[in-house]
Amino acid sequence: MNELTIGLACAGAFFILLSFFLPDKQRQLEKDIEELSMKMLQEHYQFNKKLKVLEEELLIGETPAVHTKKPAAAINKIIQSQVIALYQQGTPIAQIAAQSSLSTEQVKSILDENMQTESSSI
Repeated sequence: MNELTIGLACAGAFFILLSFFLPDKQRQLEKDIEELSMKMLQEHYQFNKKLKVLEEELLIGETPAVHTKKPAAAINKIIQSQVIALYQQGTPIAQIAAQSSLSTEQVKSILDENMQTESSSI
């Protein structure tokens, strides 16, 4: 019985020592997954980069008047009232446009609508 116990203990010690020298399959799997995720991230980045270039090319091909001119109704009422107040204080239209982040055409359209509203209410 003692010989069996000693034999099993020796076999166990041998297998434990052998496990230190065998390649770790889990580490290799983790490494493969990490490489795959890096490839996916690179492909995703390149795809987004190409998509951005295509979008810019499409925007350049269109007329700029379509994108720069917004209808005055789409502009926030608070911004419209600020534009009107600045104009009534004597601020130049170019400065109003710079302060309100609007184009000069948008500022003029807001002021034109305000003038029409005032003239119709009189």
